[in-house]
Amino acid sequence: MPVAVIWLVFGLVLAGAEALTGDMSLLMLAGGALAAAGSTWLLSWPVWADAAVFLVVSILLLVLVRPALRRRLAPATGLPTGIKALEGRSAVVLDRVARDEGQVKLDGQVWTARPLNEDDVFEPGERVTVMQIDGATAVVFKDL
Repeated sequence: MPVAVIWLVFGLVLAGAEALTGDMSLLMLAGGALAAAGSTWLLSWPVWADAAVFLVVSILLLVLVRPALRRRLAPATGLPTGIKALEGRSAVVLDRVARDEGQVKLDGQVWTARPLNEDDVFEPGERVTVMQIDGATAVVFKDL
């Protein structure tokens, strides 16, 4: 069996194994094997030269192509939704916000609020930042 066919079969086996893993590593090695098959078919190089082509092309694919391919195929992190989308937003104090009392207007809605630090007090009209949502209560901190 010619050496080029062996490299070709090796590349196809690696590509098929990639379908089981999904890590993109075996696909890069398959690309190296196909490059080695092409070089031995076109140039009739000795086996050690084909192995060098396999090694160089595989490393280049692993280092240069795989990271970009994984970023491209990775699921995108979507925008935060629900109460997570409210964290970090600015709000206006409507009623005095102290340890156990207060209301803020957040994104057009009125929320009960409490300060992040229990000793803080915010007066009506002040702008605060929502640090987190605790149940139906906005935990706020003074805007800088």
